[in-house]
Amino acid sequence: MADSDAPICVVTGATAGIGLETARRLARTRMALVLVGRNAAKLESAAREVGVGTRTFVADLSMQSDVRRVAQALNAALPRIDVLINNAGALFVRREETGEGIERTWALNHLGYFLLTNLMLGALRQSRSARVVNVASQAHRKATIDFDDLEGKHSYNAWRAYGQSKLANIMFTYELARRLKGSSISVNALHPGFVNSDFGDNNGFLARQVIRIAKRFGGIPLAQGAETSVHLASAVELAGQSGAYYDQAQAVRSSQVSYDEAAQRRLWDVSAAQVGL
Repeated sequence: MADSDAPICVVTGATAGIGLETARRLARTRMALVLVGRNAAKLESAAREVGVGTRTFVADLSMQSDVRRVAQALNAALPRIDVLINNAGALFVRREETGEGIERTWALNHLGYFLLTNLMLGALRQSRSARVVNVASQAHRKATIDFDDLEGKHSYNAWRAYGQSKLANIMFTYELARRLKGSSISVNALHPGFVNSDFGDNNGFLARQVIRIAKRFGGIPLAQGAETSVHLASAVELAGQSGAYYDQAQAVRSSQVSYDEAAQRRLWDVSAAQVGL
């Protein structure tokens, strides 16, 4: 980060897959990359791939205590944040809870985005034109937000939980964009595509094999999967454009339920209560 004028970009979930490919691509621009991941050794390897000057911060973003700790470290280390790419996420075939007692899909895929972004707003406001990029998924299209059972305590289905978390990403994007209207911060969400990456490899053998076969025959290359994230993070023509959902670098409509403003506000309030904001 020798160039103090270089835009500073923070990428979460940056040790592999779309996150790492996004960081590689953005490193070819003037951006100074900051990578966040939960495995220190993988982070250091990723930083070597991304390039000289890349900084790394270790955090398990499914844990609110870790999100708060890394947010404090980022705020202390960085003069500002120009781009925050919320990319960390996973599919959990079996229902699991974090050490803080939150169902892991909800904790990582939604509450991690929600809490980290809110804790980074001060640093984002230091930028003349900041961007928040939330990696969501087309999996949201058949999903709803089950406010009576957000964490699947009564009935858990992995794809339903994943779809709900990705719908939450989009609804959070729209609500945050509305709250930040008139500020220097834009917020957008995206579908990266079904990417042939390490997605799903955190599960057991059988589930891993099923997901790997699906990716082998239906997945797109990493480079293609990162294109929309890179576009939202760096395209000059998108400066100031906020509150939209993108697929293949084009703004498209998300599911009808995602535009329910009352549900967006309710989701915000419930999420704020869950993370203590």
